[in-house]
Amino acid sequence: MQTTDMTRRQDSSTARKFLLGPALMAGYGLVRLAGRAVGDYGPGAWWSVAHLLFLAGVLAFVPVFRGLRMPDGARGAGRAGVRVAAGAGLLGVAAVTVQAVIDLAVGFVAADDRAMSDMFEKVQDVPGVMPVVYTAVPMLFWLGLLALVTLLAFLRRNEVPAWSPLLVLAGTVMMAVSLDLLTAGALCIGLALFPVRRGLPD
Repeated sequence: MQTTDMTRRQDSSTARKFLLGPALMAGYGLVRLAGRAVGDYGPGAWWSVAHLLFLAGVLAFVPVFRGLRMPDGARGAGRAGVRVAAGAGLLGVAAVTVQAVIDLAVGFVAADDRAMSDMFEKVQDVPGVMPVVYTAVPMLFWLGLLALVTLLAFLRRNEVPAWSPLLVLAGTVMMAVSLDLLTAGALCIGLALFPVRRGLPD
């Protein structure tokens, strides 16, 4: 009985780790929409709260990538592919983290929307900042996650359903199409990760 209770607690803890990131990102999307609805989504409380949730959500994916990088039973090319995908995802996490910190700093310092736009323009004009912080490298976050879940759908077919990669893809596309779809996209990713966490160590 004690072993069963311990296993249940471990499963619950692992599930929380895997769902925390999507939940925080969904919260970011909701706060963003609320701020825009009241016409106050610029420098100030709405912007800061939204981007704090975004930053926390991104960092919450670190244990997800770390937990998925060594699946049970994976050998050879499959194991190498999982590690490469996890490494790419973690690199993407680092880039998106820098982006979120910049967004927070600019929102805190800027006096109004015009000043915020000017600051972003100056930051993004620095050579290398756009691809490393805003475009190319951040995409590794989403591509790494999609690659990981897709590989696990092949390597752990009894535990990871075929629809999990499709949900990750759908969530990623939603977020890329419009930031207004952030919450819906995050919910898709959360649903995709829920079965993936099974069989992983706490």
